[in-house]
Amino acid sequence: MESFANRYESKGKTFEPNAGHNNNTELLDHRSLGRNLGMMQQYKFFGSASFSQIQRSPLFSSLNSEDVSYFKEILGDKNVIEDEERLETANTDWMHKYKGSSKLMLLPKNTEEVSQILKYCDSRSLAVVPQGGNTGLVGGSVPVFDEVIINLSLMNKVLAFDEVSGILVCEAGCILENLATFLDTKGFIMPLDLGAKGSCHIGGNVSTNAGGLRLIRYGSLHGTVLGVEAVTANGNVLDMLGTLRKDNTGSEGSLGIVTKVSILTPPKLSSVNVAFIACNDYLSCQKILVEAKKNLGEILSAFEFLDNSSMDLVLNHLDGVRNPISSSDNFYILIETTGSDETHDREKLEAFLLKSLEKGLVSDGVIAQDINQASSFWRLREGITEALQKTGAFYKYDLSLPVEEIYNLVNDLRERLGDLANVMGYGHLGDGNLHLNISIAEYNEKVLGLIEPFVYEWTSKHRGSISAEHGLGVMKAEEIFYSKSPETVALMASIKKLLDPKGILNPYKVLPHSAFSP
Repeated sequence: MESFANRYESKGKTFEPNAGHNNNTELLDHRSLGRNLGMMQQYKFFGSASFSQIQRSPLFSSLNSEDVSYFKEILGDKNVIEDEERLETANTDWMHKYKGSSKLMLLPKNTEEVSQILKYCDSRSLAVVPQGGNTGLVGGSVPVFDEVIINLSLMNKVLAFDEVSGILVCEAGCILENLATFLDTKGFIMPLDLGAKGSCHIGGNVSTNAGGLRLIRYGSLHGTVLGVEAVTANGNVLDMLGTLRKDNTGSEGSLGIVTKVSILTPPKLSSVNVAFIACNDYLSCQKILVEAKKNLGEILSAFEFLDNSSMDLVLNHLDGVRNPISSSDNFYILIETTGSDETHDREKLEAFLLKSLEKGLVSDGVIAQDINQASSFWRLREGITEALQKTGAFYKYDLSLPVEEIYNLVNDLRERLGDLANVMGYGHLGDGNLHLNISIAEYNEKVLGLIEPFVYEWTSKHRGSISAEHGLGVMKAEEIFYSKSPETVALMASIKKLLDPKGILNPYKVLPHSAFSP
């Protein structure tokens, strides 16, 4: 097993270390791309097949000078943004598919200011869009038309941390990576880890119930968020910021703007090991997942997969990356273990990999010898979206499916599109979460027509979800029936109407227009 563990170095490859997989690899340079006017003209046509059919609701008022003056009174001039360049960034999603036309961005500093903003907007029927790091993938964090942007980036304080219970209380505008850094100094970690950690806000993470890279170990935010403070559409502040582990009488999260969050964080463990292995077929990937759950059990913290198309994409478009496997293969798996006994954990991982190699499930593999090598392994997985940005146009779909069906969709879509596009599959295999990517030279109605609604119909047929962790936003609001029954959608709409009667909070998102028709 020693040769297996040390093979990484014996091949003589030089791996250029980056700052670690804590970097926000998915978001590099995405702001500068927004200045490409040619692309920006296409946003509303290629984001989704149904997006261009949305019309501005006549029930919403338009912004006037009196509105701006009021906001300056409560926020101060510098936190009422009318600058065209800053608004250009705030109006544009980072994939450059969706672009709003808001003329105003507000930067509240505390919950009271959020409350005053929403109370006023509700009285004036001014539609708003809450915004954090603007890292969403479905157009949920940018205006569709001229909605007022409420950006929570100034609400970025850690309010309390209990070093006995591990409970963190913070404001919604805290950047995920900053929280992770803070907890690291206390000997704890965030239960959530995302490729966009360097930009995304915890409020947005909670609002979308983000899954991320270590859901297999720590579960979703449903299990770690203990309470929230939120402001409803009419300006009422709901203080449900509890820190009790057992308190099941309230509702976790309402239809409003999250302003504060309390999260249960696990201790930082001393032993972290990362392996990168190659497999010949997807069936072997499934078998390895089953064996990993059995044999690594309590120390298994991540199980990620990518296909060879994804690997080729990263190798061809990102600097300083190498394939740690000596020969290419059809699939690659990244396994991370986290525990408290370095010797025991490493021996357990080595024994598992050797057993998989003997069974023919693994064709080759390496174990990282230090943190730089571990970071370079993670870079291959987390760099896929960044590499996609450098290929031209692309479509992304975030799907939950039975594990055995995941790659069947990739193969079926690949066959359907033929030479028109490059289809790639990767994601959180341990959670049944596929990130389906289609890369083409430029956005094309014909290709989009072949992708949608085929992907949604296929997913629905196999009893999957069209929104695993990225949310519905504007991209999939009209497609919700592929995953939810009409009765469920009607119930969701009734809750929306109860808490936001005028519908000013992030309109045109999540729920279909038909849900609000008389």
